[in-house]
Amino acid sequence: MATGLYQPFAAEPMVPRHQSTYSPRAKLGLIVPPTNTVNEAEWMQMVPDGVTFHSHRVPLHADTESEAGRAALMADLEAAVDLLAQTGADAVAYACTAGSMVTPAASLPEDLSARTGTACVTTSAAIVAALQALGARRISVATPYADRLNAHETQFLADHGFDVLSIAGLGIGAGGPSEYPRIAKTPLAAVAAHARAAFAPGSDALLIACTDFPTLPIVAELEAELGVPVVTSNQATFWQMLRTAGLDDRFEAYGRLLAEH
Repeated sequence: MATGLYQPFAAEPMVPRHQSTYSPRAKLGLIVPPTNTVNEAEWMQMVPDGVTFHSHRVPLHADTESEAGRAALMADLEAAVDLLAQTGADAVAYACTAGSMVTPAASLPEDLSARTGTACVTTSAAIVAALQALGARRISVATPYADRLNAHETQFLADHGFDVLSIAGLGIGAGGPSEYPRIAKTPLAAVAAHARAAFAPGSDALLIACTDFPTLPIVAELEAELGVPVVTSNQATFWQMLRTAGLDDRFEAYGRLLAEH
């Protein structure tokens, strides 16, 4: 077993996938909303040796339900994936929780993969897959969002078989998208306190949603305190990206999802 935070996916000598000094094992593409500054920072802490990620930004899309809204989202995502594919990316993630929250969750990454020829992941689909892998059905949810978006998230989770026992937000976004940069400014201690307050006894897991919400350093602490797995948007997206790229690395510091699945 590796002595660091991650365990290589194979015991045999590595056969390089890419002729690259820094990313012989895998190259990952990352698409984030324009104001997001947390996703890349947290992925930088998690990415293992021999793997790199390369990012791009697309506009926020509030409407993912109507035919016109879905078409506009897909046009921007296709263009971003096509650009990232030029890096040789083995998989590309659209790392936006609310912006990828369509039902069924798998439909957006499957459609995007089919259109672009590149394996694609979305945060909302990764969250669903992570909770299922952990065997969680009854969950508590902490978000930075306002009530309207929390209601949408509750419905999305219910549509995928989860019973939301509790959901709490910080109200950010009630005044419109101009408030979104406040999310990344939330101190870790405040995020942790908010997560604890959102947790309902009897939950199988705690979900902390939003890729711009700083959470990575508090995952293990909250798991030890609450006694259940903690899933975050960035952690779940990173986990599914590695698995999609064929990497089975295990990490000890970032929660049970990445340690056990």
